[in-house]
Formats: sequence, C-alpha cells, structure tokens
Amino acid sequence: MNRMQRWTPRVLMPSRFVSRLDRAMVEAFPSRSPNCAWFVPHHYEPNYAYPLLVWLHGPGDDQRQLGRIMPYLSTQNYVAAGPFGCSPPLPGELGVRWSQTPHAIEQAEQRVWDAIDLARDRYHIAADRIFLAGFQCGGTMALRIGLQHPQRFAGVLSIGGAFPEGLSPLARLRQIRELPIFIAQGRDSLEYPLQQSCDELRLFHAAALHVTLRQYPCADELTTAMLSDVNAWLMEQVTGVSQESSDEVHSCCLDGLN
Repeated sequence: MNRMQRWTPRVLMPSRFVSRLDRAMVEAFPSRSPNCAWFVPHHYEPNYAYPLLVWLHGPGDDQRQLGRIMPYLSTQNYVAAGPFGCSPPLPGELGVRWSQTPHAIEQAEQRVWDAIDLARDRYHIAADRIFLAGFQCGGTMALRIGLQHPQRFAGVLSIGGAFPEGLSPLARLRQIRELPIFIAQGRDSLEYPLQQSCDELRLFHAAALHVTLRQYPCADELTTAMLSDVNAWLMEQVTGVSQESSDEVHSCCLDGLN
C-alpha cells in the first residue's frame, strides 16, 4: 500500500538541546568498537525482547548522531545502534558519509551485520523486530541494504534519502513486497526533490511495494515531526496497532542533527 501524506506543524520550537541525562544514556553504554554508537532504553528490562533500530547517520556526520535523535524518537521503546559511515566526506563536509559504490555498499552491509551481532550479544533483542533506518545518504543506504536482504528486517526507513539507483535494487521483488518501507521527504528539499519522490511513488505503485511516503513542510532538515512519525510507524509494525501520527504533537527543526 502506497500512501502520500502531508503534514503541517502547529508549533515550531527551534532547539539543539540534548540534556545531560540524554547524553549519559548513550555514553554509559560505550561500544566495544569505535565504529558504532549505542542507545539503551530508560529502565532497560533484560527479560523483555526489545526491537532493535540500526541508524545510518547523514552526510558530514558520524555515529554520534544516534545520541542526538533518540531522545526525540523514543527513550523507552528500542535498543539502537549507530554504525560509523565508511566513505570519506565530500569537499566542504565534515565527518563521513555512505556512498553507493559496490565496495562502499559491501562495507556498509558488514557494519550493519556487525552492529546487529553485537546488539544480540549484549542485549535482549527480538530477532523478528530489527529495523534499519537512516538520514539522507544513510537513508538511501538503509533502503539499499534492506532491499537486498528483505528477510532480515522487519522494516526499513529513509528520511530525506532517495530510493537507490543502479545495481538492481528490486532484484528480490517477491520478498521485497513483504517488506514494510517508510520514506519521509521535505517538500522544499534540494537533496531529495519533490518531483523525484513523485517519480518514485509511481515506481512503488507499479512494483506493488508496501510503502508509506510522507511529505513535510521543510527542506533538508531532520525534524521532530519526522522522528515522532518514525516512532509511530515502528510501533505500528511491532504491535500491529495503528498509532497516532505527528498531527497531535509539536515539531521543531533540529539544526544539530543534520
């Protein structure tokens, strides 16, 4: 089922604040590898099998983006892992990114598998509730890996990242049709223009993919409305119960997340 939904915020509250407690929740559980950050829920319960969210950061950033988004996504629902990008930045960027060369895709896949293995070693993870998500180039990579291995994920999500091109992303179409996909797009985006998302929507319809495509009144920002909707969509996949979308919550543009 393909859905194009448009969202208009009621209140904008610009903020880059992350509390000391939020930082401590990430830093208190350091990874055994410098290539991955971790987030553990408040009041972690070892007897409960948690959904795992693997987050691929955006361009010019690194694995620490995970610690900045999770307080706005959910502090209770998921164990989350944030692998470090494997491609050098573009001129003028800081940090690293995820590129779409065959070698970079292979490296990215390995980092995702390593993160999942470490998470299952360290925490109680529900094997059938593993989600892969990302922002911009990280979102495109999340889609790429999810489409190549649809049986390994309960859903894949891209915020501001276009559908991958080349290297036959729909080669496993029969299995991909069973994979829930969430895509968020900014109405005024330059990185992922509206016309491109409209073209992709026609592709999704022709391929009979199970895609939720939502449009937001922003450009290339990562907003709390997006993260709220990500949480609602994830919990809908986990519980099978429809969740309230972000028209009931406030939104702010998180400049520090991009």
